[in-house]
Amino acid sequence: MRLRYWLLVSVVLALGRGHVEDDDEATVETEEAAGGEDIVSVETLDDIAYITPESHPDHYFEEHFDDAGVLGNKWIKSQAKKDGAEEAISKYDGEWNIEPLVKDALTGDQGLVLKSKAKHAAISSKLKKPFQFADRQIVIQYEIAFQNGQDCGGGYIKLLSEAKGMDLRQFNDKTPYTIMFGPDKCGSDSKLHFIFRHKNPLTGEYEEKHCKKVEGKSRSSLEEVFKDKRPHLLRLIIRPDNTFEVSVDQTVINHGSLHDSFTPPVNPPAEIDDPKDKMPADWDEREKIPDPEAVKPEDWDEDAPRQIIDESAEKPDGWLDDEPDMIPDPEATMPDDWDAEMDGDWEAPLIDNPACKEAAGCGSWAQPMIDNPDYKGKWYPELINNPNYKGKWKPRKIPNPNYFNDEHPFHMTSISGVGIELWSMSENIY
Repeated sequence: MRLRYWLLVSVVLALGRGHVEDDDEATVETEEAAGGEDIVSVETLDDIAYITPESHPDHYFEEHFDDAGVLGNKWIKSQAKKDGAEEAISKYDGEWNIEPLVKDALTGDQGLVLKSKAKHAAISSKLKKPFQFADRQIVIQYEIAFQNGQDCGGGYIKLLSEAKGMDLRQFNDKTPYTIMFGPDKCGSDSKLHFIFRHKNPLTGEYEEKHCKKVEGKSRSSLEEVFKDKRPHLLRLIIRPDNTFEVSVDQTVINHGSLHDSFTPPVNPPAEIDDPKDKMPADWDEREKIPDPEAVKPEDWDEDAPRQIIDESAEKPDGWLDDEPDMIPDPEATMPDDWDAEMDGDWEAPLIDNPACKEAAGCGSWAQPMIDNPDYKGKWYPELINNPNYKGKWKPRKIPNPNYFNDEHPFHMTSISGVGIELWSMSENIY
């Protein structure tokens, strides 16, 4: 997976990557010759050099993957096994490499690439120092290219929760994380994950909170990430006022509040239905009831059939009673490889009977069925308003014993690492 990471505080840096506009692809100089004529010389720029962006001292983490030496040194491949997976595929043995884009790469520009498919792959790195969620916003952004497209698999990252003695060699799907962010797709179901793990202040347990799905016009921007095989810049901004913003290629596609845009919600309801409350036996929820005074009419025949034979119908002239609709194809021959013992007796396929082409019809003729004008079906009394109707019963509300009000869900668990833990059916994710 080709990923560039920034974990920023208050400052967002634009990517160093970018294509020179057509107007910048050549330098045109004009000189005046001795005879007064203009001489035009054009200098063509055949190559665009890539320059590694300078590190910013306020960034908690930066990686451009321009130095292949970071693989195995700064970035550590997992040596763990995935719990619950078959032994043959439980190892995190997906292949990682640092290399340029396959198409339209800038000279000197490289990225982390997931080379293998249908294998578990995990790799991670530590931040310069842990990030504490206090009074400064966090900006997470990286670049990704599904170079072969993506049918089933992800391209998301995990910001690993701070923990004593963190061993990146044991990074796996169960390693605690604080935030998960990035694209994921399988079949027609595609999404851009933003998940954070919230700590219940009463029990101390953690629960995943999933951001609402990207809908409407913004989905087209998300779908391009999986289809066009080009690099895309993904960015997540989370602010101390509990608001967030998700963008693709600097276009905002999702935004909202940590309080209101996640499932399940951060704060549980203050009141819940009383599980001990039961609907009274005499409570009538029926808004309408059959009219008890209604009587079935004497001429109502419930046994009358829906359809009857059309006694007035007559067989059309030219109807061929002795000719079948379909006949064996006289030109068909048994295939040379037909084995009667294995395939059974061979029979020629059926075709439309040519004798019936100009006829009114073929085969046995019968009078057609028509709707019965006397059919009324089963009789039911008409419905009337229920005089005893009390409305839909609902249990009474009681205070929620598990209620809490976390006004600052932004104050998440500190993060100290970045991890990529994937399974994909597409290789060469850059």
